[in-house]
Amino acid sequence: MKVKVGIIQASCVADKQENINRFTAKIRNLAAEGAQIVCLQELFASLYFCDEERYQNFKLAEPIPDGPTTTHFMALAKELGVVLICSEFEKRADGLYHNTTAVIDADGSYLGKYRKMHIPDDPGYYEKFYFTPGDLGYKVFDTRYGRVGVLICWDQWYPEASRITALMGAQMLFYPTAIGWDVRQNEQDNKEQYEAWQTIQRSHAVANGVPVISVNRTGLEGGMQFWGGSFITNAFGRVLYQAPHLDEVTHVEELDLDESDHYRRHWPYYRDRRIDSYTPILKRYIDED
Repeated sequence: MKVKVGIIQASCVADKQENINRFTAKIRNLAAEGAQIVCLQELFASLYFCDEERYQNFKLAEPIPDGPTTTHFMALAKELGVVLICSEFEKRADGLYHNTTAVIDADGSYLGKYRKMHIPDDPGYYEKFYFTPGDLGYKVFDTRYGRVGVLICWDQWYPEASRITALMGAQMLFYPTAIGWDVRQNEQDNKEQYEAWQTIQRSHAVANGVPVISVNRTGLEGGMQFWGGSFITNAFGRVLYQAPHLDEVTHVEELDLDESDHYRRHWPYYRDRRIDSYTPILKRYIDED
């Protein structure tokens, strides 16, 4: 089974509607190029507001799926016949917010949402101020073009998240992302950080035998240069497409989902997993008695 996935790597502006309009146009272009599934970057409808703790930013949030942004993209998915993976700021209730991705099928139907499980809190990434950790668990979605697993940004660094999602039958792992370099940082640190980021995600493809599609934003926002570098791998971690760091790009890549069986037969990690021995991983840390 082959599927064409489209990605959008772009900078964002302060005006929410302008971002929505720009991404709508890019989705149309990708659909015209044959994309069947299109993944948008993390929190695409705004600047990355988590660089500061500011109560005014909560006004950017919307309910999902009843908010105007999800409703707009449901109509667009139906019109174009594409699956859309849309990362949004979800208002669940007064005072309760999540970093959430809505998955919309090619007929415009809302398939469900994934709420980001791992929430970072670092200089420039004050996400714990805004987001309650996800409580829906790990999720897969049966779309017209395959079963997709969705994880979000900081989730990228956790092999447990990718493993569980793959064990649920995900045929592809999508990672909407917003990550960058501090502008005061030196080039060696920049290179080391990017290579670690890509390496850990390629390892998820290798360990699970599924393609990984990682979609990051680019652009300079305050003291943060988002590093772009979006990429797509095959089911054994080979990079099929690599985006530049500083430029906006759209790209369509055809994936062969039947490769998963090939790689899992030749590298039978799933066969040889010792699930009887993994109980200690449920501990925060394994201390001596």
